[in-house]
Amino acid sequence: MIELILFGILAATYLLVIVKRMPALIQGFRYQSFFIFLITLIAGLTENQPGLLIVALLILALKVFIIPFVLNSIAKKISVDENLGLLINAQLSLVVALLLTYFSWVFSGMLGFNNGHISIAITVAFSVIFIGGFLMISRMKAFTQVLGLLIMENGIFLFASFLSGGMPFFVEIAIFLDVFVSVIIMGLFVYRINKLFTHIDVNKLSRLRG
Repeated sequence: MIELILFGILAATYLLVIVKRMPALIQGFRYQSFFIFLITLIAGLTENQPGLLIVALLILALKVFIIPFVLNSIAKKISVDENLGLLINAQLSLVVALLLTYFSWVFSGMLGFNNGHISIAITVAFSVIFIGGFLMISRMKAFTQVLGLLIMENGIFLFASFLSGGMPFFVEIAIFLDVFVSVIIMGLFVYRINKLFTHIDVNKLSRLRG
């Protein structure tokens, strides 16, 4: 069961690198977050940890519903062009994502994770982190880079959960609140950029230097 959910997280991550439209990218983040909700919920139930159950509900509320809703609302408000502005096309991006997954598998083995679903989970976690970083540098829209950061945070959460059996409850709550506030701040920042320069293409913004 855990392996199937981990496969779902990885499949949703691959979906994120091949989509070409902003609504599809936000939806892909929602799918990825839903699978992380499932894996956290199962961990909370099997380990009888009420703290993990609360964290699972927070993931469901914040990352599956509230954050995608906020991002969609901001995108509509500032009339974001649905085209993501790909520096690397979807096909090549998928190849890069597969290579990053292979690198993650090798790296997890170097760290001593060689057996069972822990090895798979750590490989998936590193893949999500690396692919999130790849999205941040391979897409020209500032809005996409905000999502790349959120995707990386999903990977960090997954890694910490399997590495330590779940982070301390209050640390998890603090991280969720920090992420949520960061989304609001970054959304306002993107809105301000769009208002001043009429676009959020970072490639065009870089020409303003010097």
